[in-house]
Amino acid sequence: MGLFTEWVRFGHGECYSGYFAKPDRDDKELPSVIVLQEIWGVDEHIQDITRRFAQAGYAAFAPALFGENGGYKPGLDPDSVLLLRRFMDGLPHGHWQDPAKRGEALAAYPEKERVSIETTMKHMFDPAVRESYIDTALAASDWLRNERPETKGNRIGAVGFCMGGMLSALLASRDHSLNASIIFYGSPLQKEQLSSIACPVQGHYGELDPGITSKVPEFEAAMEELGKSIEVHVYAGAPHAFFNDGRPTYRADAAREAFARTLAFFSEHIG
Repeated sequence: MGLFTEWVRFGHGECYSGYFAKPDRDDKELPSVIVLQEIWGVDEHIQDITRRFAQAGYAAFAPALFGENGGYKPGLDPDSVLLLRRFMDGLPHGHWQDPAKRGEALAAYPEKERVSIETTMKHMFDPAVRESYIDTALAASDWLRNERPETKGNRIGAVGFCMGGMLSALLASRDHSLNASIIFYGSPLQKEQLSSIACPVQGHYGELDPGITSKVPEFEAAMEELGKSIEVHVYAGAPHAFFNDGRPTYRADAAREAFARTLAFFSEHIG
């Protein structure tokens, strides 16, 4: 099956952008999937995932969370994000979260690159900037539900990876018209945020990702206590980012099983 893909501008004043994919046919009744990025942006991996959902028969849309008015938020352009990615890839696991060890590694970089890395990290994880990510996701949901001809009036699901996994759950708590939310190894929300979730939630986590997976039982119990629909899967021997086939953390067996469960979940809840 052929696909139609394009980058689009959307939202008030077309201030947002994103990557859209759908089956290449004249179909006006497509359910849609919002694909929420990792911290690396709407890179080739996220675009590939978006196309996979289109191949499964959905209109899929990856809003560019780092985008702003046709450009990028400060420090979050693709070149700066790629430099940060290379820096973090060169660190032993967990060292990037330790300021002393991170600073020691940064000291080996030329001043211009060091300043760029520090600036990108500052903006990427700034709470105010991260709040803007959910604003973009909400605008994407509204655009698919009310404006895009192929998806207007149809059901919508969201799936996110790492940072995007957390945002998928947060979107479910903010957008009460969302029909399904899927989390891939995203940090669980606080209990007080869970009460406003109105759609079924599915989560996929790696056994060897203790910083996140250790919090999942409490998250699952809180969801059940609140009477929410929650389905959790933990994959033996799988680390963080096990679904990303462009990373050394990729685990084919876990990724294949998780994607099959993802499609089944969306088939049940959005069609």
